[in-house]
Amino acid sequence: MTEPTPAPNHQGDDLGTPGLTPTGSPRVLTNGHAPSFGFGETAGVLPGDQRTFDDVEAGIVALWRAFGRRREQRLRDRLVLHYAPLVKYVAGRVGTGLPAHVEVADLIQSGIFGLVDAIEKFEPERGLKFETYAMQRIRGAILDDLRAQDWVPRSVRGRAREVERALERLGAHLRRTPTDAELAEELGLTMAELREVYAQLQLTSVVALDELASAGRGATSLADILEDQEALDPVALLVDQDNRRQLAEAIRHLTERDRIVVTLYYFENLTLAEIGRVLGVTESRVCQLHTRAVLRLRAKLLEKTEV
Repeated sequence: MTEPTPAPNHQGDDLGTPGLTPTGSPRVLTNGHAPSFGFGETAGVLPGDQRTFDDVEAGIVALWRAFGRRREQRLRDRLVLHYAPLVKYVAGRVGTGLPAHVEVADLIQSGIFGLVDAIEKFEPERGLKFETYAMQRIRGAILDDLRAQDWVPRSVRGRAREVERALERLGAHLRRTPTDAELAEELGLTMAELREVYAQLQLTSVVALDELASAGRGATSLADILEDQEALDPVALLVDQDNRRQLAEAIRHLTERDRIVVTLYYFENLTLAEIGRVLGVTESRVCQLHTRAVLRLRAKLLEKTEV
């Protein structure tokens, strides 16, 4: 809650910004149009504040006059602070008809630019209420920013509204959910055209990934189910460890010569000719030993899987 605007001094520089009403609603004073209150009623924004609403109104009027003469950024910023509650009010009204993923804070940020533009272009000497003019500019700035961020063509958005209104009319008339054939007749479309409209309207639906992932899962967040591409798969790791254990056990049951052939060939990466020189046999004999060892290992591993 900001301090109300004090009455200007002789230099016209002691200008402040009004705050909120006791109920929390924006207290935005008009340029030259004071609100109707009892005679001599105090502003009542802060305890012990004895300044009247006329004093507060005089401060904002003087601020407008000073800004009209000098166009200083300091004065413009004080006007922005004074009328900032208008932005929050308009953003809240616009946000009520928007999807849940649109943040009101983003709308307020867009509306501030509209307020600044309204202050720069407003002409107090015309005697119009600034609030009426500013609310239109703020709303326009918010809508322009929403359209700039929208990836769906405006024609598709318009068609979506037509379908929604048609569904409401038919639902009220038939007292049930209308069929696709009834909806197509209401819109003057064929069934093929209606299906094409449905395909286009799919682009207008936005669902947060967190909400989609947590559907039916309680409080599970998206971060809890996303795969870490660099992490080891625990299932694959267990399977690999079990396969290695079974293979090592099967190798232990081989004869000594077969075990040497398997070890040198698969673990030491020796060729059959090199293994033959180690064992003192020919390469063809090593090939026979290798074939016999592999067949015995395969049979042993099959026994383990069938048990």
